[in-house]
Amino acid sequence: MASINLIEAFQEFKDAENIDRPTMMKVVEDVFKTLLRKKYGSDDNFDVIVNAEKGDLEIIRRRMIVEDGEVQDPLAEVEYNEAVKIEPDFEVGEELYEEVNIFDFGRRAILAAKQTLASRISDLKKNVLVKKYSERIGEIVSAEVYQVWKKEVLLLDEEGSELILPKSEQIPQDYFKKGENIRAVVRRVDMKNNTPVIILSRTSPDFLAKLLEIEVPEIFDGLISIRKIVREPGERAKVAVESFDDRIDPVGACVGMKGSRIHGIVRELKNENIDVINFTTNIQLLIQRSLTPAKISYMELDNDRKHADVYLKADQVSLAIGRRGVNIKLACELTGYDIDVYRENEGEVEEFDIDLEEFSDEIEPWVIEELKRVGCDTARSVLDLTTEELERRTDLEKETIEDVRRVLEEEFERE
Repeated sequence: MASINLIEAFQEFKDAENIDRPTMMKVVEDVFKTLLRKKYGSDDNFDVIVNAEKGDLEIIRRRMIVEDGEVQDPLAEVEYNEAVKIEPDFEVGEELYEEVNIFDFGRRAILAAKQTLASRISDLKKNVLVKKYSERIGEIVSAEVYQVWKKEVLLLDEEGSELILPKSEQIPQDYFKKGENIRAVVRRVDMKNNTPVIILSRTSPDFLAKLLEIEVPEIFDGLISIRKIVREPGERAKVAVESFDDRIDPVGACVGMKGSRIHGIVRELKNENIDVINFTTNIQLLIQRSLTPAKISYMELDNDRKHADVYLKADQVSLAIGRRGVNIKLACELTGYDIDVYRENEGEVEEFDIDLEEFSDEIEPWVIEELKRVGCDTARSVLDLTTEELERRTDLEKETIEDVRRVLEEEFERE
């Protein structure tokens, strides 16, 4: 049998496990029918038989046996005296089935077929990859870190497909090592130089939404709906949830007993603070909830301009604004209103201030407690006192006080 082992001749077959066999066979058939058309002018009287399991290929030529000298179409007909040379029992009117030796096409044609086949399989693999991940946009995937670069991280999924996690889609505190498995959400599928590029994200609100869906069965079952998520990746997130069952507390269900459900998500997001609030169509109540953890005294709403003037006690202002203004920024995004913060009973806009607790990652907790003991619970209350005054009032050393002042001053300079 004149056959060729495609598994050996065309190495691309080995890398094409994710392409279904019928599609693969069709591609091989098309490639060799193209060869037949180039050599004979037509492929009408040829059958290409592919054995995908063994990698074997046969080409059978069909011709009708006619009387000698009566051949009108050499591709479809063969003279009787030629047919009996192949098999003496043949008679006029029968069909002659003859196997074509693939090597008759010539070495150059075989190499061309190999290149065409490799190209077709490569296109198929690209299409399969694009289709697979286009259908998974917004879903969480787990992949292994293969290479860490300055601007992006290259990951491999379970099938060895390459995925990209750009720096812009990473949480600022993210640190990856080769070989570790990480989770991210499929953001989009781009085409670059005719090659699909799968972009992942860990900063997208969809990532937090899917993590909540995994941890909170009530969200997965549709009993609780996530109305909106806003994030400052690595810093803080606010999630507005709503329950379709009056017996279920949506906030309690998301947080879990003693925070059991939310803690896993916080760890995944590198200690991002997550405020879960109960969604309401009452905009005044929604603004109040969105400014958590601050407690509002009262507010004035302008629904036409979508503006809110919020009044708070002096010790709540810094909580409402948050470090780098993150808390109030997220509250504005969540509610769709511009929010201005005022001290209660005062008409002036509160000077930007930050609660000392917001600096717990840069200032030792015992230092913060010592400053609070003397009434300095915000950044400006510390900076309003001189180093000598703080040294006299507290048990802190001058060097420690100067370090604290430097951290606080740098924060206000950034603002």
